[in-house]
Amino acid sequence: MNGKIDKKRIAAAMNDAYGKFRDDSSGKNADYIPYLAGIPKDLFGIAVCLADGDTLTVGDTGYAFGIESVSKVPTAILAMEQYGRKEILDKIGADATGLPFNSVMAILLENDHPSTPLVNAGAISACSLIRPTGNGRRKWAAIHGFIEELCASKVSLISELYESEAKTNFNNRAISWLLRNYNRIYDDPDMSLDIYTRQCSIGVTAADLAIMAATIAFEGRNPVSGRRVFRPEISPCITSLMATVGFYERTGDWMFSTGVPAKSGVGGGIMGVVPGVMGIAAFAPPLDGAGNSVKAQKAISYMSEQLHLNVFGAERASVECECRQTEPA
Repeated sequence: MNGKIDKKRIAAAMNDAYGKFRDDSSGKNADYIPYLAGIPKDLFGIAVCLADGDTLTVGDTGYAFGIESVSKVPTAILAMEQYGRKEILDKIGADATGLPFNSVMAILLENDHPSTPLVNAGAISACSLIRPTGNGRRKWAAIHGFIEELCASKVSLISELYESEAKTNFNNRAISWLLRNYNRIYDDPDMSLDIYTRQCSIGVTAADLAIMAATIAFEGRNPVSGRRVFRPEISPCITSLMATVGFYERTGDWMFSTGVPAKSGVGGGIMGVVPGVMGIAAFAPPLDGAGNSVKAQKAISYMSEQLHLNVFGAERASVECECRQTEPA
């Protein structure tokens, strides 16, 4: 990695991106979930977390929004931590569907596995796997606690969002029982769906997501807490999943344009991982037709170009900073 960048350049690129796209009015809030439809459209924030734990922010990075599908990433990591990478590959898979995130057709076409833990079917399947199985309260505690470790912060369920989603998740109910039909859900379907709905309803900030992304970027070591959260060998696996399906049917376009493995959520958040360099996140509620934040995409894409963050580039950036000590695993 050749292109050295410092914090001043990173902050400048963040501020430029914020000023450049702050007034962009493209897209619209997710309206199929009533709670999300009411989130102020002009919220916008960008955050970066580096190896020494410094988190650089601009804009509305302290506003807690629904994590939504970004939550699929920590649950997939936890499942790999509990079962190992190969068993998750066998039980769920790692192939992009090329179809929308909530596709039922994808299950019918590939009924031998849910394809990937980063689409709804695979994420519900991953929730069903989380130990201890058969105990919804303890299973939820494991997922919630793991997300807090990744963020190095307390996070809470947004009750109004959870209730809104639980009343409108008819498509996901069909997915859960279709998985049961193909023996690709590994605990009670209704309980697994409820846990999935709860994890999507957790409130996080853009700063939280940047720290979570940085924990992945630095092979499971949280640079803010200094703790080892998961095994190093899981990082390239989850990063590859983000690179292949993080934006669902628009993932190829995203990777072609930016080269930053990332995961989006219909709450308006996007979390990007630049291995060994930084975690980056942006938040803005209005979405494009595929459910990805318009302004967040533009901000991260701009920063990728300015800072040479493309993971496929020979001149990919590196940042020199003093790292914190990691606690024993």
